[in-house]
Amino acid sequence: MIVRILVVDPDERAVATLVDRLRRYGHETRAVPDGGAALSSSGWAQLVLMEMDLPDVDGTQVCRRIRDTSDVYIIVVSCRTSEADRVLGLQAGSDDYIVKPYGFPELLARIEAVFRRERRFDAVRPSMSSGSLNIDPAAFEVRLGRRDIPLTRKEFELLYLLASEPNGVVTRERLMAEVWGDRWTPSNSRTIDTHVNSLRRKLGSREWIRTVRGIGFRIGVPSDMEAGIVDWASCRP
Repeated sequence: MIVRILVVDPDERAVATLVDRLRRYGHETRAVPDGGAALSSSGWAQLVLMEMDLPDVDGTQVCRRIRDTSDVYIIVVSCRTSEADRVLGLQAGSDDYIVKPYGFPELLARIEAVFRRERRFDAVRPSMSSGSLNIDPAAFEVRLGRRDIPLTRKEFELLYLLASEPNGVVTRERLMAEVWGDRWTPSNSRTIDTHVNSLRRKLGSREWIRTVRGIGFRIGVPSDMEAGIVDWASCRP
């Protein structure tokens, strides 16, 4: 398994050693020293190794901002050892937390574990469909008729959850809990709206995800598709 890894840590000597060892194992690796650079570079990565003590902004804030717009895996690798720090790191959106100093074999095992958990989870979930929209979690694939729809992990999870309730409404609280593993508050409502709007653009119609005011969202089928009239050109994002 080759992974694109972004190392976020201001300790240049330690980072140089870590990057060298990760590259020896075949991983594509880049390093940045602060939160601003992490935010601008995280789109490239499949996994972010995040030190919490950064010179420009606290690492928990960087984690939250990355998680607002991306489903990249985040493993905190930090000198902070308290239970409160671990909890804050996980609540900020990280997938795992390792305390320094650590053994390199442990780090490799943790990296493999976060990817393995997702593969196992997807393999046991059934495929879903709504009209001409087909969702295959085992292949991490979404097709609209004959067209592949590329989605991020969080977009996929949101769409799959909505499709699993074809006759019901999924509340914002449930979306935040099951897709992001967090408690819904008015301040993080923007996260859901951003992903819903992105999905609507990619699917080519707002009718695929319909807003139920004051409650949440439900899966839908555009009216032209319900009538059997499909203009595939109009479905392009």
